[in-house]
Amino acid sequence: MSEPVVVIDNLVKRYGEKLAVDHLSIEVREGEILGLLGPNGSGKTTTINCLLSLLHYDKGEIKIFGKKMSPQAYDIKKDIGIVLQNVAVIETLTVYENIEFFCGLYIKDKAKRRQYVEEAIEMVGLGDYVKYKPKKLSGGLLRRLNIACGIAHKPKLIFFDEPTVAVDPQSRNSILDGIRRLNQEGATIIYTSHYMEEVEELCSRIVIIDSGRKVAEGTEAELKAQIKSSETITVEMKEIPDFVITDIKDINHVYEVKKSGEKLIIKCDGGSHNLIHIMNYLTEKNIDFGRVNSELPTLNDVFLEITGKELRD
Repeated sequence: MSEPVVVIDNLVKRYGEKLAVDHLSIEVREGEILGLLGPNGSGKTTTINCLLSLLHYDKGEIKIFGKKMSPQAYDIKKDIGIVLQNVAVIETLTVYENIEFFCGLYIKDKAKRRQYVEEAIEMVGLGDYVKYKPKKLSGGLLRRLNIACGIAHKPKLIFFDEPTVAVDPQSRNSILDGIRRLNQEGATIIYTSHYMEEVEELCSRIVIIDSGRKVAEGTEAELKAQIKSSETITVEMKEIPDFVITDIKDINHVYEVKKSGEKLIIKCDGGSHNLIHIMNYLTEKNIDFGRVNSELPTLNDVFLEITGKELRD
């Protein structure tokens, strides 16, 4: 097993009487993409700020690359890249000049810096825009620039906080491809997003926090195995008699049945032939129905069942 790059041990952060981070412990191992999820107000941002020594915390210990993190730990910070949700670039500089400026904060050798800048530009697909200033870029291109500025110095550990918010599909795909490439080249990544499909697609392991505490941790498959729902079946029906709901509730492995407009939504907690059993019942009772759809649980289902909240609440 690879060594931990980040160790958060029993972290506590209070704002007055409010406990924002409640004895939180997390490890991030070398080479993984860790998805850090939590509803608004869960303590996710506070945890990251403590991790980066941007906030003082009340209790616990944080180590990065095996060393204790502190505001003065510049030997650690030089190997960290940060891509925040809010774009942070210099409006008076061109795309190339922005990336060179931020890279130059860490890389003093001019030839090496030029190589790193060009590689960052190629990775985010900004080769046709190097002479543009930020105000001339679309939202998607601006976020690509923001990423290039944060990773041009080739950090070993990178934080991505909502990097694809409000971007076009082409830029989103480019950003996700770039993150995969960074990881393949050796970077360890901590990734936060409200888009569950991105987390499913990218992350090798996921931590869910709520009210400042870790409430679940594991791979996507491990998290899905922790929840009750194993299958959701949707049946389109113009008329849904009450007896149908009662009867279907009595079918083995069905634990919830509810109406939603002209749809019957059926949740199952196991079983391998739930769809067949339900269709057999409807056919035997001569009940008219339209399209039938079966879905396995998604990461969003996991999040909702574990926290009781939508990610965007």
